[in-house]
Amino acid sequence: MALTDLSVLDARFAAAKEASLRLATATTAQKDAALEAVARILRERADEIVAANADDLAAGRARELSDGLLDRLRLDAARIASLADAVLEVVQLDDPVGETVSGRSLPSGVRIDQVRVPLGVVGAIYEARPNVTIDIAVLALKSGNAVVLRGGTAAEHTNRVLVEVLRSALESVGLPGDAVQTVDDFGREGARHLMQARQYIDVLIPRGSAGLISAVVDEAKVPVIETGAGVVHMFLDESARDDWAVDLVHNAKVQRPSVCNALETVLVHHAAAERLLPAVLDRLEASGVVVHGDERVRAVRPEVLPVSDDDFATEHMGLEISVAVVDSLDDALRHIRRFSTRHTESIVTNDLGNAERFLNEVDAAAVMVNASTRFTDGGEFGFGAEVGISTQKLHARGPMGLPELTSTKWLVRGAGHVRA
Repeated sequence: MALTDLSVLDARFAAAKEASLRLATATTAQKDAALEAVARILRERADEIVAANADDLAAGRARELSDGLLDRLRLDAARIASLADAVLEVVQLDDPVGETVSGRSLPSGVRIDQVRVPLGVVGAIYEARPNVTIDIAVLALKSGNAVVLRGGTAAEHTNRVLVEVLRSALESVGLPGDAVQTVDDFGREGARHLMQARQYIDVLIPRGSAGLISAVVDEAKVPVIETGAGVVHMFLDESARDDWAVDLVHNAKVQRPSVCNALETVLVHHAAAERLLPAVLDRLEASGVVVHGDERVRAVRPEVLPVSDDDFATEHMGLEISVAVVDSLDDALRHIRRFSTRHTESIVTNDLGNAERFLNEVDAAAVMVNASTRFTDGGEFGFGAEVGISTQKLHARGPMGLPELTSTKWLVRGAGHVRA
């Protein structure tokens, strides 16, 4: 049952703020030791985490969560091992804190340097994704930040254990466990208080459905780095290779359909439709994908379901996909501009001119040529993990790693200089 005494929350936020001061001056070796402890304790407590996760999954099924949300919620032994491995990958990354971004000596002799510093206290609101508890926390800790987490009711039992893992790992190496806080026991009221706590929280990162992200952006007084839902497109142009079209569409949709970089809409050039669509649809349908198609798609495959504008605007997070035939690259670009959430867009082509136009004209955090949209991921990009995928244009865009969890400050060094 959610707590109601918000003074308890303020005390947690204040403790996180105090802990952030310690982390800001912690050495790289200290922070890396904490992350190594996180990886070790994750493995040591894997059975306990799986048992807690089983309780969350059972509750999720009782609430009739979708298969996509249940997949996001699931933490089995293999996923926990992968989480621990990802934490150790973050250990190997360069610490951004203290890095000189730019610097120069002025004509007066004053020296100025712009250096990276932690953001301070990072708030995160997400849903049904217990792996995000670890991803966000370890990136925040490596970059010298404290975190306050709202992981949602669906992952309540799992997140409780994961927060304990993080806090005990910090304390085991002499860093403050208070650098990791949660508001989950306060339910929605805790999330609302987190969004309003400007005196304690330096930045807020929502990660989840379009509805959750919109609610945070609308209600928050704390500055928000907006991550986005993934209505992701792939355009098969007239020159697309048959094997690439089949493999890329299938991988982008089926490899893990519940995540934000999974494919939601395929656009096919009319001159390639009869050549490409049968094999593309055969491969999708063999994997259980429900296809929604426009009239020209249904002329090739009459049994597919009709498609609507609502379908084109939907992030299915499951084995459903929308397909349309377009007359030109220009039409494909217009469709993408209308329905894209500016997350990831891809073209399959052997035409260099079309490839360059697509790269230059599509407005998205990641734009691809002849590659699966599943590559838009912090781990794949070499970040070890990711805080989220930002679809905004301020400060951070695309997968957010360590540098995106820092700000900068100017260091000015003089020798009795006064301004003339």
